[in-house]
Amino acid sequence: MKQTPTGRFRQRVLSAVRRIPAGRVATYGDVAAAAGAPRAARAVGNIMKGCNVPGVPCHRVIAAGGRLGGYGGSEGMKRALLGAEGVIVAGTRVREFDRKRFIFRK
Repeated sequence: MKQTPTGRFRQRVLSAVRRIPAGRVATYGDVAAAAGAPRAARAVGNIMKGCNVPGVPCHRVIAAGGRLGGYGGSEGMKRALLGAEGVIVAGTRVREFDRKRFIFRK
C-alpha cells in the first residue's frame, strides 16, 4: 500500500519523537523541524493529540517556551508522566526548560 505525503510526514514525526530521551522534552516546533517541515508545528500538535502508538513518548512533546500543552485531553496525565521522568512542571511550564530541552542533531 502506497503511503500518502501526510502519512510519510506522520511517520517522520513519530520517528523524531521516539528519539527524545526520558527526562527531556522538545517543542512541537522542534519536532516539526526534525521531521523536515519546520513550519508544521500545528500539524505535529494534531498528530500528538491523537497519538496512542506504543513506544512513542508523546508526553515529551510540549508547547513553545516550555508550556505544557495538551496531552489527549489529560494535562494531569502529561504532568505525571513527565514528573516520573524527573521533569518538574511548575504551574503550566516545564521548570528549567532550557536544560530539559532536547536538541535534535542531524
